[in-house]
Amino acid sequence: GAELYGDASSASDIEVSALMLETLAAARVEGAQLDIGHVGIYRGLVEAAGLEGAVERALFNALQRKALDEVQELTSRIEQPALAAMLCSLAELSGGVEVMERAHIMLDGAPEAILAALDELAEIAQVISRRYPDVPLYFDLAELRGYHYHTGVTFAAFVAGTGQSIAQGGRYDEIGRDFGRARPATGF
Repeated sequence: GAELYGDASSASDIEVSALMLETLAAARVEGAQLDIGHVGIYRGLVEAAGLEGAVERALFNALQRKALDEVQELTSRIEQPALAAMLCSLAELSGGVEVMERAHIMLDGAPEAILAALDELAEIAQVISRRYPDVPLYFDLAELRGYHYHTGVTFAAFVAGTGQSIAQGGRYDEIGRDFGRARPATGF
């Protein structure tokens, strides 16, 4: 694996995900697809909606399974209909680059941090697509891999014929706090 410490910008997330792709190429792994997400989008919506405890855990689990009926049931309890709709939309925001345009429409009016996370994903996608035009990008705003560890962008490489990622990583700022050295970090 590799880690980059001390830089909280998307440039370091781009650098680390590019390094992951370069490592896979050097290992002669062909046909990799890069999945990109951002745990801050879900986290920000849950916080804005005031969800916590058992309801938040149930919503998290339902989103991971893309159980739309359960997601709708759980979000129907939210007093702000716009936030409920935004949380529901996460289950449907997966696919190619076109997902980013749909996400901006469906999450219009979300708290500023969520819109910033979307912009960050769009920037990363643009740079990675330019550098690696043969690597398909896939976005899934309900995929919360490493949710309790990661703090921002997440990414994983998949190849056909395997049931799980062959490499994965993301941003995990402040992870060193317990050791007296909190700082921005990203890695894979």
